[in-house]
Amino acid sequence: MESTNFDTNKYQILSGKEASAHFKEEIRKEVEAFVAQGERAPHLAAILVGHDGGSETYVASKMKTCEEVGFKSSLIRYESDITEAELLKAIQTLNEDNELDGFIVQMPLPKHIDEQKVIEAVDPRKDVDGFHPENVGKMSIGLDTFVSATPLGIISLLKYYNISTRGKHCVVVGRSNIVGKPMANLLLYKGEQGDATVTVCHSRTPNIAEITKQADILIAAVGIPEYIKGDMVKNGVIVIDVGTTRIPDSSKKSGFRLSGDVKFDEVAPKASYITPVPGGVGPMTICSLMQNTLKAAKQRKK
Repeated sequence: MESTNFDTNKYQILSGKEASAHFKEEIRKEVEAFVAQGERAPHLAAILVGHDGGSETYVASKMKTCEEVGFKSSLIRYESDITEAELLKAIQTLNEDNELDGFIVQMPLPKHIDEQKVIEAVDPRKDVDGFHPENVGKMSIGLDTFVSATPLGIISLLKYYNISTRGKHCVVVGRSNIVGKPMANLLLYKGEQGDATVTVCHSRTPNIAEITKQADILIAAVGIPEYIKGDMVKNGVIVIDVGTTRIPDSSKKSGFRLSGDVKFDEVAPKASYITPVPGGVGPMTICSLMQNTLKAAKQRKK
């Protein structure tokens, strides 16, 4: 896709809802065929610790999607006072469960639990979140593995809208292990949704706007609401907003609204394509989790 010859008053929404519906239907058909061969349906479990509102919502969405694509799902709940040792023991039980293809431990966890220790306790063969160091290492050198769900979802979204990153300057704002770093790696892969020149910016990057204004494709994953302003992007930019911060809003029934990392009303008029929040990257992340779980189920046959 060229970044010239566009009308700056017209931008196209990159709808994660639409794209994920397409990919979920593909997964559902694959699951049907898989079960028709005499295999049991893929089985995904989620561990949820405590009662964080955001985590409750995300896990409910994941469980609902499992039902839509024909997976079996299990939700395992613990109170926030569970000890680290108890949680690690629960993870080991799931690692050894032959009826389970993959599982996730919903983050964030209570402060007294070491999240990295939890990530490393998950069997890499069941790590459908793609967080385990073994899977991250394989992904970084281009080996077949479980890829972190959000970056994988973004690649699938670009693919759905036939947006090539080849030869483009992609700027990733944020360097987290879950989004920023794996996203940069995937954009360096060879292919239509790779072959990019990648710059990673973060909180210590001086004059960050000078770099973001060079971006053909800007991926905002910094976790700061409305961090990317209109004067930080060039005309024709493609914008992927990963941010989902809860902002208090008394006008909403829930008492909050979701805010992205991009100031939409300023950036959208300059963009050629842009994701909304919500309804952009979020549905694609869940879709990728399903793709990884199906992959895990297929590997059990080998």
